[in-house]
Amino acid sequence: MTRISIKKKVLAGDIGGTNTRLGIFSVGSQRPELEAFKVYSSRDAAGLEPILEKFLKDTKSSICGACFGIAGPVARGRSQTTNLPWEVSERRLKKRFNWPQVRLLNDLSAMAHAVAVLAPEELDALNHGEPISNSPMGVIAPGTGLGMALLVPDKKRFTVLPSEGGHSDFAPTRKIEVQLWQHLHQSAGHVSVERLLSGPGLVNIYNWLRETARVNEPRWLADRMKAEDPAKVISATALENSAPICVEALEVFISIFGAVAGNFALISLTRAGIYLGGGIAPQILPKLKDGLFIKSFINKGRFKELLQQIPVYVILNEKAPLLGAAVCAFQGQGHTFPDPR
Repeated sequence: MTRISIKKKVLAGDIGGTNTRLGIFSVGSQRPELEAFKVYSSRDAAGLEPILEKFLKDTKSSICGACFGIAGPVARGRSQTTNLPWEVSERRLKKRFNWPQVRLLNDLSAMAHAVAVLAPEELDALNHGEPISNSPMGVIAPGTGLGMALLVPDKKRFTVLPSEGGHSDFAPTRKIEVQLWQHLHQSAGHVSVERLLSGPGLVNIYNWLRETARVNEPRWLADRMKAEDPAKVISATALENSAPICVEALEVFISIFGAVAGNFALISLTRAGIYLGGGIAPQILPKLKDGLFIKSFINKGRFKELLQQIPVYVILNEKAPLLGAAVCAFQGQGHTFPDPR
């Protein structure tokens, strides 16, 4: 581990379409330590720079580097945010704030950087498996969209490889999923995994169940769906077991989630583990633990035994993308952290 001054601090950011989360981190013995944290409304700002100026004024910290995980593609140090009219540039941030080092990452890549420094209590195991050290790890995170990233061992650290796996083709594995695919194919053409495995995807499943009258929608539930976030209503109602349509929608979602995670594990041979991140997985943890997810995860024919050996964890730390951005920022300063596991 390369030593750097314990006085040095970095700025980390988790930039989303709704909120921008910023933190100041110092060097800890095991991982970056959060010293200051604030959340700002992304939609109320003209760009990232005004938010950074306010944050730095409030915290009055001296920064040696910065890293930002952004919900959108990053290429050549630039990002056009997916759900905001922002263009963010490493070069422009360096010049405006006089920082020697700035890096932009896709938000899933930022989350992946956190995986190696998460403590055991920040994870909940769906499958303990038989992990093989010095093997790849995968992160898959349904939220507003579906993100995937791969961690590949490289000497004493992991190299994070981003992906756009959420836009790969959805492959139905059951009759009900075939019918769902046909419905979405007629209306949307290409049916990506993200059209089902995301917050909007859960709503797509629910709407299909309602429109085809497979399960009745109670009036009180229809009213809640109009007044609140539909995906959150479906999840919460399913966990309460108070409406069969929500229970079935979430079960279809979880079955697809397990199958997609299993495909990812096979494609990348993630023998060190699959990590489920994003906002949805922790919210539906009781349903993820009831057996359906793992049943779908290992349902790979002749490779069932291989999948049974791969650990699967749910990331419980909601600040994981911010922590990962801090890890990346310190790596830019030549500092790495030990794996606590």
